[in-house]
Amino acid sequence: QQMYGCELSSDGRKRGYFQDSYDGRDFIAFDKETLTWTAADPQAQVTKRKWDAELAFNQYRKSYLEEIC
Repeated sequence: QQMYGCELSSDGRKRGYFQDSYDGRDFIAFDKETLTWTAADPQAQVTKRKWDAELAFNQYRKSYLEEIC
């Protein structure tokens, strides 16, 4: 399951998130400040390494969360 969302706070700041879950448990989440993924489950390490290496994809995610969303 993939979830993502955005918030606009009363002071105009935007916050957003991308995260994936598997079998009802947190799996991996995006950290837009570091452009990396946080593995919440040891089995997510393979995915984390693969997605961390995709810099353009991660920059797009950050842009989406801060601008488009």
